[in-house]
Amino acid sequence: MGSDPVVCIIGAGCSGFTTAKRLRDAGIRYDCFEESDDVGGNWYFDNPNGRSACYESLHIDTSTTRLQFEDFPAPPDWPDFPHHTLIHRYFRDYVEHFGLRETITFNTRVEHAARTSDGRWRVRLSSGETRDYDALVVANGHHWNPRTPQYPGEFTGTTLHSHAYRSPFSPVDMRGKRVVVVGMGNSALDIASELSHRSIAEHVWVSARRGVWVLPKYRGGKPADKLMMPPWMPKPLALRLARKAIRGNVGAMRDYGLPEPDHEPLAAHPSVSIDFLAKSGSGDLTCVPAISRLDGDEIECTDGRRIAADVIVFATGYTMSFPFFDDAELQPDAEHRFPLYKRILKPGIDNLYFAGLAQASPTIVNLAEQQSKLIAAHLTGEYRLPDPARMRRIMGQDERAHLRQYYDAPRHTIQLDFARYVRDLRREIAAGRKRAR
Repeated sequence: MGSDPVVCIIGAGCSGFTTAKRLRDAGIRYDCFEESDDVGGNWYFDNPNGRSACYESLHIDTSTTRLQFEDFPAPPDWPDFPHHTLIHRYFRDYVEHFGLRETITFNTRVEHAARTSDGRWRVRLSSGETRDYDALVVANGHHWNPRTPQYPGEFTGTTLHSHAYRSPFSPVDMRGKRVVVVGMGNSALDIASELSHRSIAEHVWVSARRGVWVLPKYRGGKPADKLMMPPWMPKPLALRLARKAIRGNVGAMRDYGLPEPDHEPLAAHPSVSIDFLAKSGSGDLTCVPAISRLDGDEIECTDGRRIAADVIVFATGYTMSFPFFDDAELQPDAEHRFPLYKRILKPGIDNLYFAGLAQASPTIVNLAEQQSKLIAAHLTGEYRLPDPARMRRIMGQDERAHLRQYYDAPRHTIQLDFARYVRDLRREIAAGRKRAR
Protein backbone atom coordinates (compact mmCIF):
# COMPACT_ATOMS: atom_id res chain seq x y z
CA MET A 1 0.00 0.00 0.00
CA GLY A 2 1.35 3.40 -0.94
CA SER A 3 1.63 6.31 1.44
CA ASP A 4 -1.33 8.05 -0.23
CA PRO A 5 -3.74 5.27 -1.28
CA VAL A 6 -6.69 5.82 -3.57
CA VAL A 7 -9.71 3.64 -2.81
CA CYS A 8 -12.74 2.45 -4.80
CA ILE A 9 -16.01 2.01 -2.88
CA ILE A 10 -18.68 -0.11 -4.55
CA GLY A 11 -22.15 1.05 -3.52
CA ALA A 12 -23.70 4.03 -1.73
CA GLY A 13 -26.10 2.32 0.62
CA CYS A 14 -25.62 2.86 4.35
CA SER A 15 -22.45 0.75 4.30
CA GLY A 16 -20.90 2.62 1.38
CA PHE A 17 -21.59 6.18 2.41
CA THR A 18 -20.61 5.72 6.08
CA THR A 19 -17.32 4.19 4.93
CA ALA A 20 -16.84 7.11 2.54
CA LYS A 21 -17.35 9.55 5.41
CA ARG A 22 -14.72 7.81 7.55
CA LEU A 23 -12.18 7.72 4.72
CA ARG A 24 -12.66 11.39 3.99
CA ASP A 25 -12.24 12.22 7.68
CA ALA A 26 -8.93 10.31 7.59
CA GLY A 27 -7.76 12.19 4.49
CA ILE A 28 -7.96 9.11 2.25
CA ARG A 29 -8.84 9.72 -1.39
CA TYR A 30 -11.64 7.58 -2.80
CA ASP A 31 -14.17 7.18 -5.58
CA CYS A 32 -17.61 5.85 -4.63
CA PHE A 33 -19.73 4.37 -7.43
CA GLU A 34 -23.47 3.86 -7.13
CA GLU A 35 -25.55 2.12 -9.79
CA SER A 36 -28.68 4.07 -8.82
CA ASP A 37 -29.51 7.78 -8.97
CA ASP A 38 -29.51 8.27 -5.19
CA VAL A 39 -28.10 6.88 -1.97
CA GLY A 40 -30.02 4.44 0.22
CA GLY A 41 -29.62 1.04 -1.39
CA ASN A 42 -32.19 -1.38 0.03
CA TRP A 43 -34.01 1.45 1.83
CA TYR A 44 -34.68 3.43 -1.34
CA PHE A 45 -38.27 2.48 -2.20
CA ASP A 46 -38.67 1.51 -5.87
CA ASN A 47 -34.94 1.99 -6.36
CA PRO A 48 -34.43 2.16 -10.14
CA ASN A 49 -31.48 -0.23 -9.88
CA GLY A 50 -33.99 -2.96 -8.92
CA ARG A 51 -32.13 -3.86 -5.72
CA SER A 52 -34.54 -2.55 -3.09
CA ALA A 53 -36.85 -4.94 -1.27
CA CYS A 54 -38.89 -2.15 0.37
CA TYR A 55 -42.65 -2.54 0.35
CA GLU A 56 -45.02 0.38 0.97
CA SER A 57 -45.96 -0.59 4.53
CA LEU A 58 -42.43 -1.50 5.67
CA HIS A 59 -41.27 -0.33 9.09
CA ILE A 60 -37.83 -1.28 10.31
CA ASP A 61 -37.76 -3.96 13.01
CA THR A 62 -34.92 -2.27 14.89
CA SER A 63 -35.70 0.55 17.31
CA THR A 64 -34.40 4.04 16.62
CA THR A 65 -31.81 4.08 19.40
CA ARG A 66 -30.29 0.85 18.07
CA LEU A 67 -30.13 1.85 14.39
CA GLN A 68 -28.97 5.45 14.57
CA PHE A 69 -25.51 6.43 13.42
CA GLU A 70 -22.89 7.25 16.02
CA ASP A 71 -21.81 10.28 13.99
CA PHE A 72 -25.33 11.50 13.21
CA PRO A 73 -28.04 10.65 15.79
CA ALA A 74 -31.62 10.25 14.62
CA PRO A 75 -34.07 13.14 15.18
CA PRO A 76 -35.46 13.18 18.74
CA ASP A 77 -39.08 13.13 17.55
CA TRP A 78 -38.71 9.84 15.65
CA PRO A 79 -41.02 6.93 16.50
CA ASP A 80 -39.65 3.71 17.98
CA PHE A 81 -39.85 1.85 14.66
CA PRO A 82 -39.55 4.25 11.70
CA HIS A 83 -41.20 3.78 8.30
CA HIS A 84 -38.86 3.21 5.37
CA THR A 85 -39.46 6.75 4.10
CA LEU A 86 -37.95 8.13 7.33
CA ILE A 87 -34.96 5.79 7.04
CA HIS A 88 -34.26 6.88 3.47
CA ARG A 89 -34.62 10.56 4.41
CA TYR A 90 -32.22 9.97 7.32
CA PHE A 91 -29.67 8.47 4.95
CA ARG A 92 -29.99 11.40 2.55
CA ASP A 93 -29.69 13.88 5.44
CA TYR A 94 -26.50 12.13 6.59
CA VAL A 95 -24.98 12.43 3.12
CA GLU A 96 -25.97 16.10 2.82
CA HIS A 97 -24.82 16.96 6.36
CA PHE A 98 -21.32 15.62 5.76
CA GLY A 99 -21.07 16.88 2.18
CA LEU A 100 -20.67 13.42 0.68
CA ARG A 101 -23.01 13.66 -2.29
CA GLU A 102 -20.50 15.34 -4.58
CA THR A 103 -18.00 12.54 -3.85
CA ILE A 104 -20.36 9.84 -5.13
CA THR A 105 -20.64 8.99 -8.83
CA PHE A 106 -24.28 8.01 -9.46
CA ASN A 107 -25.79 6.00 -12.30
CA THR A 108 -22.51 4.14 -12.61
CA ARG A 109 -22.06 0.43 -11.98
CA VAL A 110 -18.82 -1.40 -11.24
CA GLU A 111 -18.99 -4.18 -13.81
CA HIS A 112 -15.68 -5.89 -13.09
CA ALA A 113 -12.90 -5.76 -10.51
CA ALA A 114 -9.70 -7.81 -10.55
CA ARG A 115 -6.25 -7.64 -9.03
CA THR A 116 -3.41 -6.52 -11.25
CA SER A 117 0.05 -8.07 -11.31
CA ASP A 118 1.27 -5.55 -8.73
CA GLY A 119 -1.60 -6.33 -6.35
CA ARG A 120 -3.68 -3.23 -7.06
CA TRP A 121 -7.30 -3.31 -8.32
CA ARG A 122 -8.41 -2.67 -11.89
CA VAL A 123 -12.04 -1.61 -12.03
CA ARG A 124 -14.21 -1.44 -15.14
CA LEU A 125 -17.25 0.82 -14.98
CA SER A 126 -20.56 0.71 -16.84
CA SER A 127 -19.42 3.90 -18.61
CA GLY A 128 -16.72 1.79 -20.28
CA GLU A 129 -13.95 3.51 -18.34
CA THR A 130 -11.26 1.49 -16.55
CA ARG A 131 -9.48 2.79 -13.46
CA ASP A 132 -6.80 1.43 -11.12
CA TYR A 133 -6.99 1.67 -7.34
CA ASP A 134 -4.79 0.82 -4.38
CA ALA A 135 -7.67 -0.69 -2.43
CA LEU A 136 -11.27 -1.80 -2.89
CA VAL A 137 -14.23 -1.58 -0.49
CA VAL A 138 -17.17 -3.86 -1.36
CA ALA A 139 -20.43 -2.41 -0.03
CA ASN A 140 -22.91 -3.84 -2.51
CA GLY A 141 -25.20 -5.35 0.14
CA HIS A 142 -26.53 -8.88 0.43
CA HIS A 143 -30.32 -8.45 0.25
CA TRP A 144 -30.73 -7.94 -3.48
CA ASN A 145 -30.26 -11.34 -5.19
CA PRO A 146 -33.47 -13.30 -4.40
CA ARG A 147 -33.26 -17.00 -3.64
CA THR A 148 -36.28 -19.02 -4.79
CA PRO A 149 -36.66 -22.73 -3.91
CA GLN A 150 -37.40 -25.30 -6.59
CA TYR A 151 -40.12 -27.94 -6.24
CA PRO A 152 -41.30 -30.89 -8.31
CA GLY A 153 -44.30 -30.15 -10.49
CA GLU A 154 -45.66 -26.93 -11.89
CA PHE A 155 -47.82 -24.15 -10.49
CA THR A 156 -50.31 -22.50 -12.84
CA GLY A 157 -50.97 -19.49 -10.65
CA THR A 158 -48.80 -16.43 -10.08
CA THR A 159 -45.48 -16.53 -8.24
CA LEU A 160 -43.23 -13.75 -7.00
CA HIS A 161 -40.41 -13.29 -4.55
CA SER A 162 -40.91 -10.96 -1.60
CA HIS A 163 -38.15 -8.82 -3.13
CA ALA A 164 -40.67 -7.79 -5.82
CA TYR A 165 -43.61 -7.28 -3.45
CA ARG A 166 -44.65 -3.64 -3.09
CA SER A 167 -48.21 -3.73 -1.74
CA PRO A 168 -51.28 -6.00 -1.70
CA PHE A 169 -52.09 -4.54 -5.11
CA SER A 170 -48.68 -4.35 -6.78
CA PRO A 171 -47.19 -6.03 -8.72
CA VAL A 172 -50.06 -8.51 -8.17
CA ASP A 173 -53.55 -7.57 -7.04
CA MET A 174 -54.14 -9.93 -4.10
CA ARG A 175 -57.75 -8.91 -3.37
CA GLY A 176 -59.91 -11.99 -3.04
CA LYS A 177 -56.98 -14.28 -3.84
CA ARG A 178 -55.85 -17.45 -2.07
CA VAL A 179 -52.26 -16.71 -1.13
CA VAL A 180 -49.43 -18.93 0.11
CA VAL A 181 -46.46 -17.14 1.70
CA VAL A 182 -43.37 -19.34 1.90
CA GLY A 183 -41.04 -18.63 4.82
CA MET A 184 -41.23 -17.24 8.35
CA GLY A 185 -38.56 -14.56 8.34
CA ASN A 186 -39.34 -10.91 8.92
CA SER A 187 -40.53 -10.14 5.39
CA ALA A 188 -42.75 -13.21 5.39
CA LEU A 189 -44.39 -12.21 8.67
CA ASP A 190 -44.98 -8.64 7.47
CA ILE A 191 -46.41 -9.65 4.10
CA ALA A 192 -48.57 -12.46 5.46
CA SER A 193 -49.97 -10.19 8.18
CA GLU A 194 -50.78 -7.46 5.66
CA LEU A 195 -52.40 -9.76 3.11
CA SER A 196 -54.44 -11.61 5.75
CA HIS A 197 -56.55 -8.54 6.45
CA ARG A 198 -60.11 -9.61 5.68
CA SER A 199 -60.53 -6.86 3.10
CA ILE A 200 -57.64 -8.19 1.02
CA ALA A 201 -56.91 -11.90 0.48
CA GLU A 202 -59.54 -14.60 0.67
CA HIS A 203 -57.12 -16.45 2.94
CA VAL A 204 -53.40 -16.64 3.61
CA TRP A 205 -51.40 -19.79 4.34
CA VAL A 206 -47.84 -19.53 5.64
CA SER A 207 -45.70 -22.50 4.63
CA ALA A 208 -42.45 -23.21 6.46
CA ARG A 209 -40.02 -26.11 6.92
CA ARG A 210 -39.88 -25.51 10.66
CA GLY A 211 -41.56 -23.48 13.34
CA VAL A 212 -39.96 -20.25 14.53
CA TRP A 213 -40.15 -18.10 17.62
CA VAL A 214 -42.11 -15.00 16.64
CA LEU A 215 -40.99 -12.18 18.88
CA PRO A 216 -43.03 -9.03 19.58
CA LYS A 217 -41.52 -5.61 18.92
CA TYR A 218 -42.40 -4.43 22.41
CA ARG A 219 -41.84 -5.92 25.83
CA GLY A 220 -43.23 -4.20 28.91
CA GLY A 221 -44.07 -1.13 26.86
CA LYS A 222 -40.51 -0.71 25.58
CA PRO A 223 -38.90 -1.75 22.29
CA ALA A 224 -37.73 -5.30 22.93
CA ASP A 225 -34.25 -4.70 21.51
CA LYS A 226 -33.62 -2.10 24.21
CA LEU A 227 -33.80 -4.96 26.72
CA MET A 228 -31.06 -7.04 25.11
CA MET A 229 -28.45 -8.36 27.53
CA PRO A 230 -25.30 -6.19 27.76
CA PRO A 231 -22.22 -7.37 25.82
CA TRP A 232 -20.07 -7.61 28.96
CA MET A 233 -22.29 -10.38 30.32
CA PRO A 234 -21.04 -13.95 29.63
CA LYS A 235 -22.93 -15.14 26.58
CA PRO A 236 -24.26 -18.43 28.04
CA LEU A 237 -25.75 -16.51 30.97
CA ALA A 238 -27.15 -13.80 28.70
CA LEU A 239 -28.79 -16.40 26.45
CA ARG A 240 -30.27 -18.28 29.38
CA LEU A 241 -31.80 -15.12 30.84
CA ALA A 242 -33.04 -13.86 27.47
CA ARG A 243 -34.64 -17.19 26.58
CA LYS A 244 -36.40 -17.36 29.93
CA ALA A 245 -37.73 -13.83 29.43
CA ILE A 246 -38.97 -14.63 25.91
CA ARG A 247 -40.79 -17.78 27.02
CA GLY A 248 -42.40 -15.90 29.90
CA ASN A 249 -43.41 -12.95 27.72
CA VAL A 250 -44.55 -14.73 24.57
CA GLY A 251 -45.57 -18.21 25.74
CA ALA A 252 -45.78 -21.26 23.50
CA MET A 253 -46.14 -20.86 19.73
CA ARG A 254 -48.81 -23.58 19.65
CA ASP A 255 -51.07 -21.30 21.71
CA TYR A 256 -51.28 -19.05 18.65
CA GLY A 257 -51.95 -21.90 16.26
CA LEU A 258 -48.33 -22.03 15.11
CA PRO A 259 -46.02 -25.05 14.89
CA GLU A 260 -43.69 -25.49 17.84
CA PRO A 261 -40.09 -24.55 16.97
CA ASP A 262 -37.49 -27.34 17.10
CA HIS A 263 -34.94 -24.93 18.59
CA GLU A 264 -34.53 -22.55 21.49
CA PRO A 265 -35.48 -18.87 21.28
CA LEU A 266 -32.63 -16.86 19.69
CA ALA A 267 -31.21 -19.98 18.01
CA ALA A 268 -32.31 -18.41 14.72
CA HIS A 269 -32.14 -14.89 13.35
CA PRO A 270 -35.06 -13.20 15.16
CA SER A 271 -38.42 -13.16 13.42
CA VAL A 272 -40.11 -10.03 14.77
CA SER A 273 -43.67 -8.86 14.21
CA ILE A 274 -46.13 -6.59 15.93
CA ASP A 275 -49.25 -8.41 14.69
CA PHE A 276 -48.44 -11.85 13.22
CA LEU A 277 -49.26 -13.72 16.43
CA ALA A 278 -52.63 -11.98 16.69
CA LYS A 279 -53.38 -12.69 13.03
CA SER A 280 -52.61 -16.36 13.50
CA GLY A 281 -54.49 -16.63 16.78
CA SER A 282 -57.50 -14.92 15.17
CA GLY A 283 -57.61 -17.41 12.30
CA ASP A 284 -56.84 -14.77 9.67
CA LEU A 285 -53.90 -16.86 8.48
CA THR A 286 -53.00 -20.53 8.72
CA CYS A 287 -49.56 -22.07 9.14
CA VAL A 288 -48.83 -25.25 7.18
CA PRO A 289 -45.71 -27.41 6.67
CA ALA A 290 -43.25 -27.05 3.82
CA ILE A 291 -44.28 -27.50 0.20
CA SER A 292 -43.41 -30.92 -1.21
CA ARG A 293 -44.67 -30.38 -4.75
CA LEU A 294 -46.68 -28.13 -7.04
CA ASP A 295 -49.71 -29.43 -8.89
CA GLY A 296 -51.53 -27.01 -11.17
CA ASP A 297 -53.49 -24.58 -9.03
CA GLU A 298 -52.64 -26.48 -5.84
CA ILE A 299 -49.66 -26.97 -3.58
CA GLU A 300 -49.05 -30.18 -1.68
CA CYS A 301 -47.44 -29.98 1.75
CA THR A 302 -45.13 -32.52 3.36
CA ASP A 303 -48.00 -33.74 5.58
CA GLY A 304 -50.11 -34.54 2.49
CA ARG A 305 -52.35 -31.51 2.82
CA ARG A 306 -53.38 -29.92 -0.47
CA ILE A 307 -54.16 -26.21 -0.77
CA ALA A 308 -55.75 -24.51 -3.76
CA ALA A 309 -53.92 -21.23 -4.35
CA ASP A 310 -53.85 -18.32 -6.75
CA VAL A 311 -50.54 -16.74 -5.69
CA ILE A 312 -47.32 -17.92 -4.06
CA VAL A 313 -45.05 -15.33 -2.44
CA PHE A 314 -41.55 -16.68 -1.79
CA ALA A 315 -40.08 -14.88 1.22
CA THR A 316 -37.12 -17.22 1.11
CA GLY A 317 -34.13 -14.95 1.50
CA TYR A 318 -31.20 -13.98 -0.66
CA THR A 319 -27.99 -15.31 -2.13
CA MET A 320 -24.83 -13.45 -1.22
CA SER A 321 -22.95 -12.63 -4.41
CA PHE A 322 -20.42 -10.29 -5.97
CA PRO A 323 -21.12 -10.16 -9.72
CA PHE A 324 -18.06 -8.01 -10.43
CA PHE A 325 -15.59 -10.69 -9.26
CA ASP A 326 -14.46 -13.58 -11.49
CA ASP A 327 -12.20 -15.13 -8.85
CA ALA A 328 -13.98 -18.12 -7.24
CA GLU A 329 -12.16 -17.40 -3.98
CA LEU A 330 -14.04 -14.12 -3.77
CA GLN A 331 -17.46 -15.80 -3.85
CA PRO A 332 -19.33 -17.68 -1.11
CA ASP A 333 -18.98 -21.45 -1.11
CA ALA A 334 -21.77 -23.95 -1.85
CA GLU A 335 -22.95 -23.72 1.79
CA HIS A 336 -23.24 -19.92 1.61
CA ARG A 337 -20.15 -19.46 3.76
CA PHE A 338 -17.80 -16.55 3.25
CA PRO A 339 -15.45 -16.31 6.25
CA LEU A 340 -13.68 -13.00 6.79
CA TYR A 341 -11.38 -11.60 9.43
CA LYS A 342 -13.61 -9.53 11.72
CA ARG A 343 -16.19 -9.81 8.90
CA ILE A 344 -14.08 -7.35 6.90
CA LEU A 345 -10.91 -8.87 5.39
CA LYS A 346 -9.86 -12.01 3.58
CA PRO A 347 -6.45 -13.28 4.79
CA GLY A 348 -3.78 -12.75 2.17
CA ILE A 349 -5.61 -9.89 0.41
CA ASP A 350 -4.84 -6.88 2.54
CA ASN A 351 -6.32 -4.25 0.23
CA LEU A 352 -9.83 -5.68 -0.11
CA TYR A 353 -12.47 -4.77 2.48
CA PHE A 354 -16.08 -5.90 2.84
CA ALA A 355 -18.38 -3.39 4.54
CA GLY A 356 -21.70 -4.41 6.07
CA LEU A 357 -21.42 -8.05 5.00
CA ALA A 358 -23.08 -9.59 8.03
CA GLN A 359 -26.50 -10.47 9.38
CA ALA A 360 -26.37 -8.45 12.56
CA SER A 361 -28.78 -8.58 15.48
CA PRO A 362 -30.41 -6.20 16.01
CA THR A 363 -29.35 -4.16 12.95
CA ILE A 364 -27.03 -3.83 9.99
CA VAL A 365 -27.70 -0.10 9.45
CA ASN A 366 -24.74 1.18 11.50
CA LEU A 367 -22.50 -1.89 11.18
CA ALA A 368 -20.21 -0.51 8.46
CA GLU A 369 -19.97 2.78 10.35
CA GLN A 370 -18.15 0.78 13.04
CA GLN A 371 -16.17 -1.36 10.59
CA SER A 372 -14.95 1.75 8.77
CA LYS A 373 -12.85 2.64 11.83
CA LEU A 374 -10.66 -0.41 11.20
CA ILE A 375 -10.66 0.12 7.43
CA ALA A 376 -9.50 3.74 7.69
CA ALA A 377 -6.88 2.95 10.34
CA HIS A 378 -5.48 0.15 8.18
CA LEU A 379 -5.33 2.32 5.08
CA THR A 380 -3.45 5.06 6.93
CA GLY A 381 -1.01 2.57 8.48
CA GLU A 382 -2.18 3.25 12.05
CA TYR A 383 -3.51 -0.31 12.30
CA ARG A 384 -1.63 -3.47 11.36
CA LEU A 385 -3.16 -6.89 10.73
CA PRO A 386 -1.89 -10.09 12.32
CA ASP A 387 -0.14 -12.55 10.01
CA PRO A 388 -2.52 -14.61 7.80
CA ALA A 389 -2.17 -17.81 9.84
CA ARG A 390 -3.16 -16.02 13.02
CA MET A 391 -6.02 -14.28 11.19
CA ARG A 392 -7.43 -17.67 10.19
CA ARG A 393 -7.18 -19.01 13.75
CA ILE A 394 -9.00 -15.95 15.09
CA MET A 395 -11.64 -16.26 12.35
CA GLY A 396 -12.41 -19.79 13.55
CA GLN A 397 -12.69 -18.60 17.14
CA ASP A 398 -14.94 -15.71 16.14
CA GLU A 399 -17.24 -17.92 14.07
CA ARG A 400 -17.68 -20.33 16.96
CA ALA A 401 -18.40 -17.46 19.34
CA HIS A 402 -20.99 -15.83 17.06
CA LEU A 403 -22.62 -18.87 15.44
CA ARG A 404 -22.81 -21.54 18.13
CA GLN A 405 -26.15 -20.25 19.42
CA TYR A 406 -27.76 -20.73 15.97
CA TYR A 407 -28.89 -23.88 14.22
CA ASP A 408 -26.89 -24.76 11.13
CA ALA A 409 -28.44 -23.15 8.04
CA PRO A 410 -27.28 -20.95 5.13
CA ARG A 411 -29.13 -17.97 6.61
CA HIS A 412 -26.88 -18.02 9.68
CA THR A 413 -23.41 -18.20 8.12
CA ILE A 414 -22.75 -14.47 8.55
CA GLN A 415 -24.75 -13.91 11.73
CA LEU A 416 -23.33 -11.87 14.57
CA ASP A 417 -24.35 -10.07 17.74
CA PHE A 418 -23.87 -6.37 16.97
CA ALA A 419 -23.01 -5.15 20.48
CA ARG A 420 -20.54 -7.97 21.16
CA TYR A 421 -19.03 -7.56 17.71
CA VAL A 422 -18.46 -3.82 18.16
CA ARG A 423 -16.90 -4.42 21.58
CA ASP A 424 -14.53 -6.98 20.04
CA LEU A 425 -13.80 -4.70 17.06
CA ARG A 426 -12.67 -1.90 19.37
CA ARG A 427 -10.29 -4.29 21.09
CA GLU A 428 -8.94 -5.47 17.75
CA ILE A 429 -8.34 -1.92 16.51
CA ALA A 430 -6.45 -1.15 19.72
CA ALA A 431 -4.38 -4.33 19.33
CA GLY A 432 -3.66 -3.49 15.69
CA ARG A 433 -2.46 -0.03 16.65
CA LYS A 434 -0.01 -1.63 19.09
CA ARG A 435 1.21 -3.97 16.34
CA ALA A 436 1.70 -0.99 14.06
CA ARG A 437 3.79 0.77 16.68
